[in-house]
Amino acid sequence: MNDVTRILSAIEQGDPKAPEQLLPLVYEELRKLAAQRLARESPGQTLQATALVHEAYLRLIGSEMPTWNSRGHFFSAAAEAMRRILIENARRKRAGKHGGDLQRVDLDGVDVPEDAPSEDILAVDEALSRLAAEDPVKAELVKLRYFGGLSVEDAARVLGISRATADRYWAYARVWLFGELNDAGHRSSDPKQ
Repeated sequence: MNDVTRILSAIEQGDPKAPEQLLPLVYEELRKLAAQRLARESPGQTLQATALVHEAYLRLIGSEMPTWNSRGHFFSAAAEAMRRILIENARRKRAGKHGGDLQRVDLDGVDVPEDAPSEDILAVDEALSRLAAEDPVKAELVKLRYFGGLSVEDAARVLGISRATADRYWAYARVWLFGELNDAGHRSSDPKQ
């Protein structure tokens, strides 16, 4: 852990060799986060955990003057980068030039679920944006848990809140998002709304 913090500080100070030293130290943990996140995706996801880790890492290191004040802050930024990549991937798949509303049909004639995998993550992202407008800390907790794969305890540590507070926020956010996602389902199925 100390090495990661030291290397993050070196990156912040502009050491050109520091990013090369960071990846081997954080790779396995980032890969676990990516695998956990992708395991929650609907079947048909074409993005692999390795590709998600590499893309997120490139975005993190390639951003202008990255500043992470701790290991937890770095992994929070990584979770956010992974979330954005998954959302961009879902939007790209939904676009007309990438097949839009077409559904993949297995050659064996197995039925494909009616809901496209990209729809779920987009609905969660839209609901999460509404939650962030209402309560940014609870929204960040959801991002760390849902997209980052962190435990409640780890997410609490990253956010600087107690485990008990994180438990309360997590319970509230889950109920709130459930209601929002159910309401969105009713809105999308009702053409009058």
